[in-house]
Amino acid sequence: MDYVLNHADRYLFSPYVYPATWHEDGTLRQLLSLFLVTNLGAQLIYLGFGFLSFYCVFDHELMKHPQFVENQVWREIKLGTVAIFWMSFPTVALFFAEIRGHGKLFDDFNESPLGWPGILLSIAGFLLFTDKCIYWIHRVMHHKSIYKHLHKQHHIFKIPTPFASHAFHPVDGFLQSLPYHVYPFLFPLHKVVYLSLFVFVNIWTISIHDGDYRLPGPLVKAINGAAHHADHHLFFYYNYGQYFTLWDRLGGSYRHPSALLGKGPHDHIRKLKAKGMLC
Repeated sequence: MDYVLNHADRYLFSPYVYPATWHEDGTLRQLLSLFLVTNLGAQLIYLGFGFLSFYCVFDHELMKHPQFVENQVWREIKLGTVAIFWMSFPTVALFFAEIRGHGKLFDDFNESPLGWPGILLSIAGFLLFTDKCIYWIHRVMHHKSIYKHLHKQHHIFKIPTPFASHAFHPVDGFLQSLPYHVYPFLFPLHKVVYLSLFVFVNIWTISIHDGDYRLPGPLVKAINGAAHHADHHLFFYYNYGQYFTLWDRLGGSYRHPSALLGKGPHDHIRKLKAKGMLC
């Protein structure tokens, strides 16, 4: 995150925002800058890729589904933008610790313990580690004593649009994002790779809510795509995973996507149309 902060300082904050007496390394200035960069960046990714996905990928026929909520898109966006705002506060605290050198992030690719193969291994490690952690955090969020207080807000949307991707209670959203921030405190990771992965996971989260249930045949059993996650929203106790189906299979919560069996949301809409119940 210090790369982003340094560029923001050079081209925006130092010449146009802060007085000259506020040193770039000052704690208050860094915290304020991190909050602005984190919140604005996350909102731009969410809304930018959310709108692209909604208008270029999402099948608007799904909005005719009986379980599509009234004013749903607006409600998703409102919940998502508010959640990102509040999630930025604890996220900034972790980013601040990172730029102060408390993690295991490094600048030079040559610092990778295993060279370039180590960079690739760190990416795989990040995906596997976060997928495992998010699976269990997500599953705990479905426990009856927690669900109604936190995760229920996300499950209002049975037929999600891309904007449902970040539509969480802020505490729920932050806890599910925590593995992304914990990883570089435990394992070496290049700073650019970390930033790239952080952007990637946000885009991935949008993609599994985009209503495009297509997935190459060989990957269906391994990758947790939009078809898998659609069943999570519809049937509640299945497909908690983020990227892969591994932990759902090990945890006994895997469900083969209904959309790939002719029993998904699109199929339901077609049946209702055939009966003259939808126009």
